[in-house]
Amino acid sequence: MTTAAVIFNPTKVRRESLEKAFASAEEATLHWFETSADDPGQGIAQEALGVKPDVVIVAGGAGAVRAVAEALAQTEDAPHLAIVPQGTGNLLARNLGIPLGLTAAAKRALGGRATPVDLGWVEVTTEGEVQRHAFAVLVGFGIDANMIAETDDDLKAKAGWLAYVESLGRAVSKSDVLEVDVTLDGDGFTTGAHTVLVGNCGSVQGGLTLMPDAVADDGKLDVLVLGADDLSGWFSTVKTMVWDHGLRKLLPGSADTVPATDPVTADAHYRQTEHVHVSLPEPRPFQIDGEEAGHVSEFTATVQPAAVHVRI
Repeated sequence: MTTAAVIFNPTKVRRESLEKAFASAEEATLHWFETSADDPGQGIAQEALGVKPDVVIVAGGAGAVRAVAEALAQTEDAPHLAIVPQGTGNLLARNLGIPLGLTAAAKRALGGRATPVDLGWVEVTTEGEVQRHAFAVLVGFGIDANMIAETDDDLKAKAGWLAYVESLGRAVSKSDVLEVDVTLDGDGFTTGAHTVLVGNCGSVQGGLTLMPDAVADDGKLDVLVLGADDLSGWFSTVKTMVWDHGLRKLLPGSADTVPATDPVTADAHYRQTEHVHVSLPEPRPFQIDGEEAGHVSEFTATVQPAAVHVRI
């Protein structure tokens, strides 16, 4: 019989709902652990490991998934990770094709096959202090970080991912061009950019695909540096983000017509790397897996291949 540690965010889902969903899945011994405002997942994951589970199941948003994955990635012979997506973002779940429905996700968590998934690690300098975090999907500054900061929480609760699209105009207006220093595996350059993103996966809030070539198990990070300081450049960026790699995918029969590998704009640097360092002349809002992470003036990202094994 499978032994599972279920880590859930009680502000996202009720335990009773989870118990009902798991009752329809295969038989298992379940141990229950709640996240809190003080411990979004790292500490509770260590507690959950004490029951010697075969799988650690996270029922929560992107923040809880990232926190638990960070703990498992630093654990020798760690159990599998499974995701029961809750909340709005569900970024890693969406990128891995994990079902969003409660019952389907619970069944997959207990019976799905496990696949190795990379994690990125980012060191950020905020107000002179260096912090280190894992990320499963995407980090960076610019349009994406500003879109998250500008999203109305009440609208997000009512409209879900469409709230992110609504915020995009304000995000664009706040994403001014800076001279940034970028070093990719020892190869450095300076360029004007309004957005720098480092991804393990390519899709973000609202179904927008910023890095169509990024995959979660290739041992690489994908780096996108966007520089568009004129009006036509801005419109090219927004069109590709929102239409070509976003809303267009919702149309019937669109799968065969959406570009699969085109970088976001012609005015872009797009590279794969194992190590990237970015230095900004002044702090800018930064995001880690869809969550605000303060204002950052410098960051370094590296990849940990096959850091966790996720049941998909």
